[in-house]
Amino acid sequence: MVATLVRLRFLILANSLKGRPWQIVAVVIGGLYGLGVLFGVVAGLIALSFAPSELARTVTVLGGAATILGWIVLPLIGPGTDQTVEPSRLAIFPIPLNQLVLGLLVSGVLGVPGIVTSIAALATAATWWQHPLGAISAIVCAVIGVLTCVAGSRAITALSSGIGSGRRFREAKGILFFIPLILIGPIMIGLTALLRSSADALPGIADIVAWTPLGAIWSVPGYIVTGDLGRAAAGFVIGLATLAILLVVWRSSLRHALENPARASSPAVKGTRKLGFFGVFPATPWGAVAARALTYWMRDPRYAQSLIVIPLIPVLLFVYSGNMSSMGVLNALGPVVALLLALSIYTDVSYDNTAFALHLSTGVSGRDDRLGRVVALGVFAVPVSVLLTIASVWFTNSWQVLPGLLGLVIGLLLSGFALSSVVSGRFVFPVPAPGESPFKAKPGGGFMLTLTTFATWGGLTVLVLPELVLAIIGFVTGDAIYGWIALALGLVLGSGMLVIAVRWGGSILDKRGPDLLATLQAGK
Repeated sequence: MVATLVRLRFLILANSLKGRPWQIVAVVIGGLYGLGVLFGVVAGLIALSFAPSELARTVTVLGGAATILGWIVLPLIGPGTDQTVEPSRLAIFPIPLNQLVLGLLVSGVLGVPGIVTSIAALATAATWWQHPLGAISAIVCAVIGVLTCVAGSRAITALSSGIGSGRRFREAKGILFFIPLILIGPIMIGLTALLRSSADALPGIADIVAWTPLGAIWSVPGYIVTGDLGRAAAGFVIGLATLAILLVVWRSSLRHALENPARASSPAVKGTRKLGFFGVFPATPWGAVAARALTYWMRDPRYAQSLIVIPLIPVLLFVYSGNMSSMGVLNALGPVVALLLALSIYTDVSYDNTAFALHLSTGVSGRDDRLGRVVALGVFAVPVSVLLTIASVWFTNSWQVLPGLLGLVIGLLLSGFALSSVVSGRFVFPVPAPGESPFKAKPGGGFMLTLTTFATWGGLTVLVLPELVLAIIGFVTGDAIYGWIALALGLVLGSGMLVIAVRWGGSILDKRGPDLLATLQAGK
């Protein structure tokens, strides 16, 4: 049964890649990147073998504790563990619970994160290769540590499945995941400064962490090498007890989930609701598309993640401007926001998923579809970008650069709307399906989406090159006339591109609409 579950996992993974060459390419490139990171970790652990034993123990304990903590915390704030073989889909089969737990545990270890963690954990033996007993104990403890990671992740996922099925919880979880992801730069700057100021305290911190379930198992080889066998035995007992408790909790939670499967609650019948945005926009095809798209922007967490980043950008620029001793960096606030918002709809049809069939069945023209989506985004993207541009100039007291910045912002918005109108009518991207976590990705899908994002950024940069060059000349020379010319060009060129793109993208969508829907259905 265990072998069957493991084989089923890899069959599902292989089938998800069949007929998708670009997704396979993304998987390969992403795998090479992961191997590079793993090589660096393994090389670092080998290098620790030539360092003092106290330093090696400190690094392995803190690194191992961080690894277990990451496995346990990420399911709470991110898309969760890899559920290629979902337990809920196995509920109808008479699989003994113990075999199911064992099969899922082995399946988790043999996943990409599990394999990477296993290699890094086993590499700790190389840290103690000069001490045979320490190296042997490191291998045993690495196995226990990896199993603890997987069991902890599965247990926390099973425990949170009840509240995690609610839509509000998923939205809040996405926000909790996205905020630290965006603020990773400032966080790293703060952590670096903290480590520099408290480097002498790290061995003491490691000694404390070695008594916790997170770091106990990783401390065993180090204490064996230094001759503290009592602490090594205590750490080993704590590590084994942690794994046992997590397995019991996971088994109990899994049994409860299988015996009491979640059922979709039938919506309560309420009175007639207001029309919402459908009562605001005109009763035309493009107006209906705009109302539906704007409703998605306000209620769909996959769209909302594009808006979460907006209030975080000033924080990022403020941190980096202080680090670079130049508050003028804050003037980039408006263009950065305009860039991100303008290209946020190039995956619009992909986000529609099979609901795109509604556009085809009702005969909405491609031009109305393109126009409606642009209007829905422009309703808030234009005023937000312009207001942030003015606010940044006011804060830095550099009003002379305002015309150039506005020209760049307007150019980015209009040209970005144009580029998105063409791209989203031609291509389908591997995005999360409706109701899924905004951060869930198909195998290789996340890397592929990142690759196309950078490609569209590059394309937009080419489109706004005239405004960009004129604005930079104005910034350097201090001559406002270049800024005003950039503003005029942004309005004229951007508007012209948008008109052409709405028609062109609409004609592409009219021709490729059925093909796009077929691709969307095949990717379900």
